[in-house]
Amino acid sequence: MNMSRDVEYPAEVDLPITDTLATLPASNAARFPNRPVYAVRSDGGWRDVSAAQFNDQVRAAARGLVARGIEPGRPVAILSPTRYEWTVLDFALWSVGAFAVPIYDSSSVEQIEWILRDSRCVAVITDSEASAARVRDAMAEHPPLWVMDDDLLTTLAVDGEGVTDDVLAQRAASARPGDPATIVYTSGTTGRPKGCVITHSNLLFVVRTLVATTGPVVQQPGAKTVLFLPLAHVLGRGAQVYCALGGMQVAHCPNPKMLVGDMTSVRPTFLVGVPRIFEKIFNASQQKAHAESATKGRIFEQAARVAIAYGRATHDGGASVWLRAQHALFDRLVYSKIRRAMGGDLRYAITGGASLGDRLGFFFAGIGLTVMEGYGLTETTASGTFNRAENPRIGTVGQPMPGTAVRIADDGEIWLRGPQVMAGYYNNPGATNDAITEEGWFRTGDLGDLDADGFLHITGRKKEIIVTAGGKNVAPAVLEDRMQAHNLIGPTMVVGDGQPFIAAIITLDAAALSTWATAHGKTATTVSGLRDDPDLRAEIQAAVDDANAAVSRAESIREWQLLDADFTEESGHLTPTQKLKRSVVAEDYSEQIAAFYL
Repeated sequence: MNMSRDVEYPAEVDLPITDTLATLPASNAARFPNRPVYAVRSDGGWRDVSAAQFNDQVRAAARGLVARGIEPGRPVAILSPTRYEWTVLDFALWSVGAFAVPIYDSSSVEQIEWILRDSRCVAVITDSEASAARVRDAMAEHPPLWVMDDDLLTTLAVDGEGVTDDVLAQRAASARPGDPATIVYTSGTTGRPKGCVITHSNLLFVVRTLVATTGPVVQQPGAKTVLFLPLAHVLGRGAQVYCALGGMQVAHCPNPKMLVGDMTSVRPTFLVGVPRIFEKIFNASQQKAHAESATKGRIFEQAARVAIAYGRATHDGGASVWLRAQHALFDRLVYSKIRRAMGGDLRYAITGGASLGDRLGFFFAGIGLTVMEGYGLTETTASGTFNRAENPRIGTVGQPMPGTAVRIADDGEIWLRGPQVMAGYYNNPGATNDAITEEGWFRTGDLGDLDADGFLHITGRKKEIIVTAGGKNVAPAVLEDRMQAHNLIGPTMVVGDGQPFIAAIITLDAAALSTWATAHGKTATTVSGLRDDPDLRAEIQAAVDDANAAVSRAESIREWQLLDADFTEESGHLTPTQKLKRSVVAEDYSEQIAAFYL
């Protein structure tokens, strides 16, 4: 049995937290009233909103909320894609001592009903009438329902004209650091979502620590970002406050499909995203090169190898003269074009939620983008460990955030303790007691190990561990992450619990497959038409072989099958954060899985 190990670094912010988020807009308006802190879509372009203007809008909306009867400590649901109005409403709710319960705009009617009933929301705000109709479908007798598209910010301002500054000040002062700032419901890969109570203290500890440790990223003159993560996700909610505290300008992007266009027009210096976004940026560049000509495809592949080697060499102490010369050449031919596609000014990014992997980590480092990979959960306010920009260790999720302790328990489970650990699961003390020990350790359910320098490596999920018939424990994430790094391969699930060997069901990226088929002179361009094509099968087998190289033979994939389908959020196979719903996939594809073992 392994001995448990703890690593903890001292906090770099004043503790305990003694204030709340209610005063942040006014503080920014006093510090830099004319600085553009938001960019709002307007007439096909973007309109700047200064810190003073934002504070005025927040106060006007807050007055309207008071006039409409929102009391301190009460939850208000927001169902919407990411947009500027949501940020105004978040801060307005905090200004009156209330808070938002976010709901993904992709949520089912059943999920909407569960969250509204469980959280006991006193009002619901949606982006559109279509979303409002889904709320009505979920609850015949629903709380008051307000729609952003009905010029909600203006009508709130009109409704609140009679509310005085003294009333607003009293409401803001009523909030306490330990009060809920939001209740974020877990995406629920299994069972009903649980509401994580994230306090003002939780959020302020995280964002103040990040600003203290990443100051040049968020506070440099002209710093700006495109916020495309769902504001229903804890990472999106944290990013929103991090940017506000640091004074970075934020442009909201409601749909990841709009991200490339928004990056081109906004020209962000910083981005928060999940690894899949960076995979898509790489894959799109690769596909474009191969589609243009075989020569350009070969140039891209060599450029990618050089970028990875350069990123690795720089990380390890320095590149050779020959490697620097190759890098300079490909910077003109390839890397500069990728940077332009990301707006041209992007230098830093934070990613979490899944593994980025060595290959992509070193590639982006090699083209001039520092990706700070971190680790956290909804229950720990999206934080726990992270790689600092000045000292990243690619392939890990970094060292403990200052003020945070990380423990590797005897069974390899990662435990976290610190001021970012949630107050508990809302209305669910039993689940809270199961998750948080008496000493304040949160049991993450993830498996990992700490190296000699305190960098954390994630190796899998306890509940996802596959135990073969031979008794071998297999962490599927190791294999899945390696395979999904291949540009053709989409979401993939490794199976084999209780079976004699490991197998995998594999989906393919439709756009990448079409490009590959054209480049290889194939008449068919779909999985159904290419399923038995020897060239395609050789390509997929190479990706499987690469994944198998990371594990022992007993853990390796022996058989695999291509699915003529895609695992998506819409199909019900992925969560809004793009994690596999393994139980749903296993049920829907039970026949294909069973066929491996006949």
